[in-house]
Amino acid sequence: MKDASSAKSWRLLDIYSRLVNGEQLKKSELALQYQVSEKSIQRDMSSLRDFMEERDLSQELIYDTKQSAYHLIARRKHGLCEGEMLAVGKILLDSRSLRRDEMLPMLERLINCCIPNAKRKPIKDLLLNEEYHYIEPQHGKHLFNLLWSLGQAIQAHQVLRIQYMKQDASCVKREIEPVGLMFSEFYFYLVGFIQNINKEQSFQNPADTFPTIYRVDRINELYVLDKHFTLPYSNRFEEGEFRKRIQFMYGGRLQTVHFRYVGPSIEAILDRLPTAEVKPSSDRGWDVSAEIFGTGIEMWIRSQGTYVTDFQYQ
Repeated sequence: MKDASSAKSWRLLDIYSRLVNGEQLKKSELALQYQVSEKSIQRDMSSLRDFMEERDLSQELIYDTKQSAYHLIARRKHGLCEGEMLAVGKILLDSRSLRRDEMLPMLERLINCCIPNAKRKPIKDLLLNEEYHYIEPQHGKHLFNLLWSLGQAIQAHQVLRIQYMKQDASCVKREIEPVGLMFSEFYFYLVGFIQNINKEQSFQNPADTFPTIYRVDRINELYVLDKHFTLPYSNRFEEGEFRKRIQFMYGGRLQTVHFRYVGPSIEAILDRLPTAEVKPSSDRGWDVSAEIFGTGIEMWIRSQGTYVTDFQYQ
């Protein structure tokens, strides 16, 4: 007769072999077959899960609530499949967001980390021409260390002192409460609230309560101060919501725009303006309303030519 320890070991092996053979096993039936409690079977399943996780096996033990049964499924290893890696590579190269000596080595390491050696060559071949013709941004700055410093300051709620070069090449110094990092159209941006500034003198709209946007590559000097700021959870900055309403990273007050679109595809509007509400026009085309920040949308409106009419702010 088996002792308790060997009986459990045999039971675990028997359950595992049945799972490997594709059986779907119910807890109540297993308890009856092995003459143990359902809690014992549940502990057995937990042990099997831990074992497969520790050994990084290609299977995962799950409980199907519809079938009320345990069974194994294939578990994807850490990394990316070929299609995912190709998509990531295309997106990165098309972003043109980094210097050549940052972008290409990073992409090489991503492929080597995420894809088995035997499957790397087809992906590299599909990206090779774009890598060869890759055009880096004109600012020519290394950004990795700067981005990480900004990210750490955002997480720690630390005040930043920066020297920033504006579009007209003049420089200003600011103390900023950083709340977010974003990327849009070739550039990374820091989003933050300015400390100790006279809004009446410096802001086009002194009543503006929204954060200011700074292009990261235009930050000439950065000091992370030993000063912290508090941000109530209810007032936290949400990059995703901000992203829906801002065009070409032009800040400004929140407002609603209305226009008529008579172009060939309304999908172009919905992709550009995620907050858009669209209704078929009584004449032709679509009537569109959308919440946006600032006036950056005017750049896109001009690019649409005669497809957009009756544009107005509310």
